[in-house]
Amino acid sequence: MTEIEKDTKDALAAEIEDDFLRRREERRSLERSWQLNMNFVSGNQYCDLDGAGEIIEEDKKYYWQFRRVFNHIAPIVDTRLAKLARIRPALTVRAASDDEDDRHSASLASAILAAVQEDGDIDGVISKATIWSEICGTAFYKVMWNADKGKVIGVGENGAKLKEGGVDVVAVSPFEIYPECLSAEKIQDQVSIIHARAVPVEDIFTMYGVRLEGRDIDEFSLAPIGTNSNSPAHMPQLTGVKRGYEVVLERYERPTSDLPEGRLAVAAGGKLLYEGPLPYINGEENTRTYPFVKQVSVPAPGSFFGASVVERLIPLQRAYNAVKNRKHEFLNRITMGTVAVEDGSVDADELSEDGLVPGKIIVYRQGTQPPEMLQLGGVPDEFWKEEESLINEFTKISGTGSLTENTDKFSGVTSATGLQLIIDQDDARLSTSCAEIKRALKIIGRHILRIYRQFASDLRLMKYSGNNTVNLICFKGSDISSDDVVFEADTDLNMTTAQKRTVIYDMLDRGLFADENGRIGVAAKNKILELLGYGSLANERDLSALNRARASEENLKMRTQEVEVKEYDDHQTHILEHTACLLSENLQNPVEQRIYGHVLKHKQLLNAQNNPEKEGQNE
Repeated sequence: MTEIEKDTKDALAAEIEDDFLRRREERRSLERSWQLNMNFVSGNQYCDLDGAGEIIEEDKKYYWQFRRVFNHIAPIVDTRLAKLARIRPALTVRAASDDEDDRHSASLASAILAAVQEDGDIDGVISKATIWSEICGTAFYKVMWNADKGKVIGVGENGAKLKEGGVDVVAVSPFEIYPECLSAEKIQDQVSIIHARAVPVEDIFTMYGVRLEGRDIDEFSLAPIGTNSNSPAHMPQLTGVKRGYEVVLERYERPTSDLPEGRLAVAAGGKLLYEGPLPYINGEENTRTYPFVKQVSVPAPGSFFGASVVERLIPLQRAYNAVKNRKHEFLNRITMGTVAVEDGSVDADELSEDGLVPGKIIVYRQGTQPPEMLQLGGVPDEFWKEEESLINEFTKISGTGSLTENTDKFSGVTSATGLQLIIDQDDARLSTSCAEIKRALKIIGRHILRIYRQFASDLRLMKYSGNNTVNLICFKGSDISSDDVVFEADTDLNMTTAQKRTVIYDMLDRGLFADENGRIGVAAKNKILELLGYGSLANERDLSALNRARASEENLKMRTQEVEVKEYDDHQTHILEHTACLLSENLQNPVEQRIYGHVLKHKQLLNAQNNPEKEGQNE
């Protein structure tokens, strides 16, 4: 490396670090609000932001004050997470047209998504990201290629095992993502994005071959310990220190006229570790873009980061803690008693130390007034009214009202339709968060397919579960031509397992699963059992589905060659599939004539099966 190249790399590393420090300072108030949210969820609720924007502990005003925590935020977050966990629809891919190639590509892409969802534990990744988005308002997914994933396909020069690779989807906290502009709402609108994370120096050496010393890093602000006001000394609880780490800064820059493929530059410890184009062709029309997908709890207009319900609940939680503690102090005064004594009449120190022990003999000076209990009455009604009012406000703001907690309000509703309307209204506030999860899941699916299309150059075998069987698919990246990801069945947020079964039973009663003869086919029966949760009973093989799949494969083969008609084929099913191919696609000779001739052979064999006596006479 020449001296000029070294200076250029050092300058770029320094520029990235300065850019990171600027972005960190710009959003420091946001980070502190996220940390405040985390403290309140965990139960550390006597903290606040000072004038400098740092988190500080609140002191007691009087030594005798109660400072207990009555945490309503944590169960509210748990309830929202439990309801949002229902949103796990299966991803599928829609064919671009009725062309057999497009249908085959869409089916293949759907199988790939099913395999990645199962192998990569996408449900767990979504759950982890949803926790971040619910508490901090925003979470991110990073969709990337992992060369160390999959089966071993060879051995490298240094003896290391070479693997076929695979797609990884990981949840990323908002503390690690630093956008160039805090007011640009979409990821695509950002000129650049920095992904900053604390990494052990040994891992940095393994990945990039650069040896760094390592420092003690605050896990949230990613600042070295003791260097500035970002030190954990200002932050109660929930702050950890990572020792022997270094902050790795990955700056992703979107494509421009000067950088048509964008740029990824990685720096750590003042050294440039890597520089090159954006690694993934994961954008529309085979373009390179950021490998991140954003998910917010509540969209905030004019802000890159979303809002959290926890932020709105914090003032209520402070007021509720104050009311409950003051009420308990009042109860203590009533039960333990407040004694009035004349000055010098009794030993005040002894009385304050022991209190009014039952059976205690109080000796007071002759000629003075004996001690007497002050009558404080009962707990004022204002305490009870304010407490009930705050509980109702928790429900209104969080959007997680529970019928089981408010049965007295709906005691007059007896019809199932009325109760369902109440349930729908009860969960309506979650629809925005629900839509954000679905939107993120669709984008993740597109990224997965595009990255496989880029990197899966050789034939590979993947397996996935479906219809109570383990299915295998063999493909190359070039086979993936469709990435229009949709949901197989849109999941209703309010539908419980029992409600879904009721809907299926109702559809059965109305005959919606029956064929033209009024019978339920094998495929429909297996699907119904699977939806009801009894998939293990669906062990009857669907010959019709197997024949349709065989006919689809024959349609593809007949683009280049003749295909023999088998005696054991279901000729009626094959005729329908081949005819659909002829009608849906603009085929040219000789492909059209080849498929048409194949259909005629099926018809001949079908007629022979239906009229065996006539066939014998012809012989």
